[in-house]
Amino acid sequence: MSTRKPSYTNPKPCKHLSAYKLKHGLSGYKSLQKCLKTTPNGRTSVQNPGTEIPRCSSCNGYQGRLYICLICSSISCSSHALLHTQSEIGHYLAVDIERAELYCCACSDQVYDPDFDKTVMSKHMVDLPYSTNSADSIGERLCERKRLGSGVELVDLKKAEKSALTRDQRAKSCYPLGLRGLTNLGNTCFMNSVLQALLHAPPLRNYFLSDRHNPKTCRKRTANRLCLPCELHGIFSAVYLGDRTPYSPAQFLYSWWQHSENLASYEQQDAHEFFISVLDGIHEKESKARNQTRDTGDCQCIAHRVFSGLLRSDVTCMTCGFTSTTYDPCLDISLNLDTSHCSWSDASNKPVKPNDNSSSSTLLGCLDLFTKPEKLGSDQKLYCQNCEELRDSSKQMSIRKLPLVLCLHIKRFEHSLVRKMMRKIDSYLHFPFSLDMTPYLSSSIVRNRFGNRIFAFEGDESDISTEFEIFAVVTHSGTLESGHYVTYLRIKNQWYKCDNAWINEVDEGIVRASQCYMMFYVHKMLYYKSHEDLSRLPISTRIEAFHRVAGCC
Repeated sequence: MSTRKPSYTNPKPCKHLSAYKLKHGLSGYKSLQKCLKTTPNGRTSVQNPGTEIPRCSSCNGYQGRLYICLICSSISCSSHALLHTQSEIGHYLAVDIERAELYCCACSDQVYDPDFDKTVMSKHMVDLPYSTNSADSIGERLCERKRLGSGVELVDLKKAEKSALTRDQRAKSCYPLGLRGLTNLGNTCFMNSVLQALLHAPPLRNYFLSDRHNPKTCRKRTANRLCLPCELHGIFSAVYLGDRTPYSPAQFLYSWWQHSENLASYEQQDAHEFFISVLDGIHEKESKARNQTRDTGDCQCIAHRVFSGLLRSDVTCMTCGFTSTTYDPCLDISLNLDTSHCSWSDASNKPVKPNDNSSSSTLLGCLDLFTKPEKLGSDQKLYCQNCEELRDSSKQMSIRKLPLVLCLHIKRFEHSLVRKMMRKIDSYLHFPFSLDMTPYLSSSIVRNRFGNRIFAFEGDESDISTEFEIFAVVTHSGTLESGHYVTYLRIKNQWYKCDNAWINEVDEGIVRASQCYMMFYVHKMLYYKSHEDLSRLPISTRIEAFHRVAGCC
């Protein structure tokens, strides 16, 4: 990866897409337009009029991702899409039936074309129901995906834009400041989902919108090396300008590639790994400016000031009772799901319904499991300083210090040593919108261990706020091979679904029924304070409002 020649422009267009458009123009897009169907919640998909249930022409399967060829309308699953291009020369371009997104079977990757997006958007606006009640109509708030195209007129596009113009402007004014879609640059939903959560973390937002990191005076940016905080500052500025057209985070992607060269590709990555990598990149850049080392316990970089907490680990000798205590900083807390009731086939092949209590867990149960004492195995004997020899011991985790923004990562992917394979755990997780972390603090855990005796606890956390409110949920749907990340944002108790370029309102029931992968909680005071400062202001006054946003950073 180190030999990669840096390029700081938009990704080069797919050569197969260029060849297809040179030969067929927009005829395939226009033919597909009549098969597009938009649901009331804003999702556009392809409905083949010739069949009720689309099936792969090679294996007759109907599960997973299915793609319809733009030339012959043949349907292929993800396993046989490449086979179709090999048997039918030139049949490279297809459309994801479920998501109505352009896909190159030869590259095995999503591709972006403004002309195709115009086709989808024009159909989307034509299908939108008109309602005289603009305040209550969800349809009016779905016109969020207008992009700048090449100027090619498609079927009904101008007519649809004209009829929807008034509704579109009212819809935009109804959305809170900062809601803007992010363009999928090719399997980058993992990046877009995490960026949406970071963009709406109040302390992080306050930091970047108040120019605490100023790209104009940044010394870490050179001609051949981008600065990750500078690019993140650019995204914050663009998103909070009030523009509703989807934003392309290509420059940020290249900057992240430079920091994480081992992950530099257009392949799907893990959202949690990306989150940790971005925070490490911010820490690395800012700590160098302050001449701090990576192991500094009290780092003042914005990443640690917002997300850093402290975990306490107590290892107790089961022979003499001697306890050894260590402290470790953390940027998030990874929690195991209780899968003792799930078999491998249940958890990997069968979707779980929210009301299926036999295959569900609770977030509080996961936190209880995290802080529950566990006996270490016989092969994990530790040296006891009191006994002066290896002894059986038990270990208990607790939280010594809570961060401003608490990120909880749910371990949905695990490896079986017996089967020697990975699987995804589809178990449903109940989680609260308001979370009190008091039972999981070190002071509470230690006192419970000694029968709730009242004694002085070093560094008592009683004066620290332990009440949190959820503001973002990153979800993962699908399988390990063909999954998709989506973020749900909670703003003024209203939930919004951020699916790459698409933004639309959803009910909280949809959020609760999703397969949450990462959950972001913020101190309750900051959650409600941020809503007072980020009101739905006129565009002309929004820039001035950035500097009046209150917060801790």
